[in-house]
Amino acid sequence: MHSTARAAALAIMLAMPLAGCNSTGSSSHLGDPLTTGDLGVDSHGNRIADAYPSIPWSNQVSLKGDHSARLQQLGKESFLDANYGLSEQYFRKAVEVRPNNVAAWIGLAASYDELGRFDFADRAYDQIAKLKKEDARVLNNRGYSYLLRGDYKKAETYLQRAQALDPALEEVQGNLDLLDRIGRS
Repeated sequence: MHSTARAAALAIMLAMPLAGCNSTGSSSHLGDPLTTGDLGVDSHGNRIADAYPSIPWSNQVSLKGDHSARLQQLGKESFLDANYGLSEQYFRKAVEVRPNNVAAWIGLAASYDELGRFDFADRAYDQIAKLKKEDARVLNNRGYSYLLRGDYKKAETYLQRAQALDPALEEVQGNLDLLDRIGRS
């Protein structure tokens, strides 16, 4: 009986990130990218700031009575503290409150990547694609996601698309260099 309740609770938790995924709204402003200070390293030894420099942050996402901006801020702070489980919870709640919050979806995808929940990361990236036109920073993040998975072909595809959209974006070149180093190993 106890294991049945646990399984039901787990099923509910796994279904929760899908709430609000049928939104057709869009966000016109992503805001400023994350600062790229020394945020530590991920489980693969890569600097977190280099991996996800483009989790957007904006004070303009809040609507009166909309708590998604505060949830997004808490998600960002948790992510910067490398507390990915907590950041996932905050970002997920932010997109439940406001399903067209692209910045929160990006934070949610990055949190899932760091937790190794690539199935959920893909769903978040797919939602971002529905809400926002193709963006070099988002493509960079998705490319890094595939790099974490060891799918170097897909990583290269996304990173090259990101580079084609914004050749000056340093993070893309850094991830392509990392991919090149890994590929030679």
